[in-house]
Amino acid sequence: MGNPKAFLTIPRQTAGYRSIHQRITDFAEVEQTLNTGERKLQASRCMDCGVPFCNWACPLGNRPPEFQDALFKGKWKEAYEILNDTNDFPEFTGRICPALCEKSCVLKLSMDAPVTIREDECAIIEAAFREGYVQPKTYARNGKKVAVIGSGPAGLAAANQLNHMGYEVTVFEKLEYIGGLLRFGIPNFKLNKAVIDRRLKIMEAEGIRFQPNTEIDLTCLPEGFDAYCVCTGTPQARDLNVPGRELKGIHLAMEMLAQQNRVLAGQHFSDEERIQAHGKHVVVIGGGDTGSDCIGTSNRHGAASVTQIEIMPKPPVGHNPATPWPQWPVVLKTSSSHEEGCTRRWSLTTNRFLGENGHVTGMEVEEVEWIPSAEPGGRPTMQPTGKKEILKADLVLLAMGFLKNNLPELPENVFVAGDAATGASLVVKCIAGGRKAARDIDAYLKK
Repeated sequence: MGNPKAFLTIPRQTAGYRSIHQRITDFAEVEQTLNTGERKLQASRCMDCGVPFCNWACPLGNRPPEFQDALFKGKWKEAYEILNDTNDFPEFTGRICPALCEKSCVLKLSMDAPVTIREDECAIIEAAFREGYVQPKTYARNGKKVAVIGSGPAGLAAANQLNHMGYEVTVFEKLEYIGGLLRFGIPNFKLNKAVIDRRLKIMEAEGIRFQPNTEIDLTCLPEGFDAYCVCTGTPQARDLNVPGRELKGIHLAMEMLAQQNRVLAGQHFSDEERIQAHGKHVVVIGGGDTGSDCIGTSNRHGAASVTQIEIMPKPPVGHNPATPWPQWPVVLKTSSSHEEGCTRRWSLTTNRFLGENGHVTGMEVEEVEWIPSAEPGGRPTMQPTGKKEILKADLVLLAMGFLKNNLPELPENVFVAGDAATGASLVVKCIAGGRKAARDIDAYLKK
């Protein structure tokens, strides 16, 4: 702890975003960076708590007090080594993690000004790549082979750890590019895909084999492997089966997001195939991160208007007494995409879609009330109010979450990790799940 009083004298400073008028004209990353001096000052705010709740809250068990102390002292390589010990891909979590660590930081709980742990993490790994600390290594082989099915964050983490343990690892991906959710689900303005490619080059140089365009039937696994790790995610999005759903112009959110990432990768689509928001009145159904990504993408397309509706009530701003720490704070989140232009509404359910000539033109929504359960801890009940209205909509994007996979019965040498095991979750939790699966596979094969 280089400066034990820094948290008293140095205010929290985030890097912030590029200006709105600039960033909505491209798909480059919106988040900026602090200079080295400012970043060291932010790291110095860490109090090195006797019980580091940040470490406890992180699914990966990252050690923020240690790597931030090294960062403050200018020991960038040491900071990288501490971070790399628990996190395979800080360049991913440093950009897109909701930072459970910061929600548990004592400075968050005491004065709502947590240490900028996520940004510090990203600064460390970027410096590590820039200074050449991240280099391919050679690992002694143990003669056994493992197949990883799915190349999202869980699959990549499992493959990375197994490779370090000495296994020959082959990663199978059904789509044309490696990366899973990171590649197809997250917009470039949050995660530039060059960041993924940079990491994949390291992994390939260390001996991992990647096979895209290869769909694996889980009931007929490829031969020649001693164990398998299934990391296929939760590809089935939750749909909305109400009258008018068959109209053109209504899409699952991932259809648009994945297509946009493919366009930026150089693929071409016909006018009929292209999901385009330019000049349209867009309605996004769903208030989570995926919905926010649809808003940002629609704004960059040049939408005439964007409205986001959410069936749940509007959460409070800043603090929610109903979700005290250590629960996840359910409070109003305003993302960079929301700032770019969006009307947000809550407690609305969709009754039906309206259309002309086979294309959606609007939707009937109705206000709902949420009645608390009479039993402690019970689920509230949704009650329609009868207050209905019509929203204009030329393009509707359904961002209501994902359904957990129903996997077949699998042999004992098959392990499941990430969203395929837990249902839709966070990238950081998927990385943690992939690391655990690698440990379980190693223990199994050593028996």
